[in-house]
Amino acid sequence: MGWSALARYDADPAPGGLALVQELMNTIAAGKPRREDLLADLSTAQEWLNGALAEWATATAVAPFRVTLGQDDLDGLRDFRDDLRHSVAVADEGVEHPAGAASRTLPAVPVSMQWDDSGHVRPVPRGSGWRKVASLAAIEVFKAQQDGSWGRIKTCRNPRCAVAFFDRSRNNSGVWHSVKVCGNAANLRAYRARRRASSATM
Repeated sequence: MGWSALARYDADPAPGGLALVQELMNTIAAGKPRREDLLADLSTAQEWLNGALAEWATATAVAPFRVTLGQDDLDGLRDFRDDLRHSVAVADEGVEHPAGAASRTLPAVPVSMQWDDSGHVRPVPRGSGWRKVASLAAIEVFKAQQDGSWGRIKTCRNPRCAVAFFDRSRNNSGVWHSVKVCGNAANLRAYRARRRASSATM
């Protein structure tokens, strides 16, 4: 099934397990034309999650497992997704945010530590339903913070898009999920605005 949320926006997945976090962030209704929210109802959310967990297992070379969502899990999973997106948006340079936005934090999620066969301790997701998904995503964010890749997860600067993307530019300066789609459109709007301003002063 692949990363279905990323595929609908033609967004390249982040490396390894971090793609799961990016995938979750992109379950929102966004883009033009507007795509559906993949967490809008239980059936759609479960279908998305099954595919995402299978793809995550492949990307990280671990045994796949299933998480079953209940109706009560939808609000929690959507809230966690929104908190993730907010945290990324706050970190993006040059983006205006409402007062106090930077103080918002992700909710606590259950994680345990386990010794692996090589004698190393590794975090293991805990809980059930949305909490297990959030736990897994939080572990991937933590790993990405350790290797520096978390700072490359961004949301497209185009407000009509807002797709979460992994910035592969050399100096981590990307602002569009697609330069061709969003960057060119924004540059064209800016050009037209300058033309109008110039005409108004003549």
